[in-house]
Amino acid sequence: MIVLGIETATMTGGLALIDEEKLISEYTLNMKTTHSSRLMPALDWILKDASLDKNQINGIAISIGPGSFTGLRIGLATAKGLAMGLNIPLVTVPTLDALANNATYSPYQICPVLDARKKEVYFAFYRYADNILMRESSYQVISPDKLIDQINEKTIMLGDGLNIYGELFKEKLGDLAIFVSNSQRLPKASVIAELGLSKLKAGEIADLASSEPLYIRRADAEIKAR
Repeated sequence: MIVLGIETATMTGGLALIDEEKLISEYTLNMKTTHSSRLMPALDWILKDASLDKNQINGIAISIGPGSFTGLRIGLATAKGLAMGLNIPLVTVPTLDALANNATYSPYQICPVLDARKKEVYFAFYRYADNILMRESSYQVISPDKLIDQINEKTIMLGDGLNIYGELFKEKLGDLAIFVSNSQRLPKASVIAELGLSKLKAGEIADLASSEPLYIRRADAEIKAR
């Protein structure tokens, strides 16, 4: 089974192809450019380099959020279009879950932190139990200071929220805040694909008509319309 993973929840966009044994190909770009302009060219590129055709893809996994409202909409629309056009299943993967998986088998609490703008962050707490990553909180959006108040033990922190609030976390939390390397801070399409493969095997297929991004809070446009 070949799975295409799509990550557009943050400025770091990416695509990956995996099968049940290995990572076949991955593309990541961490630059200020629109996902809509690079997704399909990137897909053509990784397929060509892997000597594969779109029709050989058996399923699609999409990073569903939270994250950039625009990025999430672009990614999900692209994933739905591909799934419908190729007549293959789509699965959704929460972005924070995928990020937490970057801190493989950590003995400490794990806290992925994404910039939510408006001086807030998206986060959730995770921990490994019997080598299985378990989420221990709901997905939340709060101020960095309120997040700091909830951390009272050594915690692995990762995500683009560190680019903005990393100094604050270090100042307030000291040795309790453990930052992963820069290469592990970013969401990875390959992790989306791996988690998606597990969902496909479990039959957790998304409904193309009703699937929506995991926003946590409403977009500004929706708030203004009320």
